[in-house]
Amino acid sequence: MGSDTATTTERTAGVRKGRKFDQVLAGAREVFLRDGFEGASVDDIAREAGVSKATLYSYFPDKRLLFMEVASAQCRAQASEALTTIDLTAPPRQILTQAGQMFLHFIYSDMGQRMFRICVAEADRFPEIGHEFYHSGPMVMRHAMIEYLSAAVERGDLKIDDMPLAADQFAELCKSDLHPKLLFGIQTSFSDAEITRIVDGAVDTFMARYGT
Repeated sequence: MGSDTATTTERTAGVRKGRKFDQVLAGAREVFLRDGFEGASVDDIAREAGVSKATLYSYFPDKRLLFMEVASAQCRAQASEALTTIDLTAPPRQILTQAGQMFLHFIYSDMGQRMFRICVAEADRFPEIGHEFYHSGPMVMRHAMIEYLSAAVERGDLKIDDMPLAADQFAELCKSDLHPKLLFGIQTSFSDAEITRIVDGAVDTFMARYGT
């Protein structure tokens, strides 16, 4: 597959939808997660997807286009699930707890960890991969959090002057303790009790700062 840098615009223009599009994505997802970006071969992806190489190339002429589509689709699905299952009119403590739980369960899941590692590993050579991953998932959730915090402030539930800062602070609070252990390979699996401890602490700290 081609080696030229693919921007988000190029990705949109270069990807052709068709009846086997989802089939190709499903196969590519399995191979990328198993072998990483560099180790994934076109032959293996086509075989896993049950399509010919010609069909694969017709959808994705560049392997980076394919990986970015896989990563962004996974992020979009996760963000969509979070936004449809959380009642954004509920009190802050309830919303923050739900959001924190969903956030940590995804980034500490096998899927979340593998996607993150692949994006970080390829970020220097192909920064567009990291950009696509970030804008498809974390940025979507950040915008949703900012919107919720703004609504909560209008209702008098919270007192916040800088919404983006507060949203970022909550996300970082949720990564306390466990995330450094993940990054440095000290721990790769986390129990529900560990995640609950971190989220509860993050919510308590956030509410102590911004609660009314």
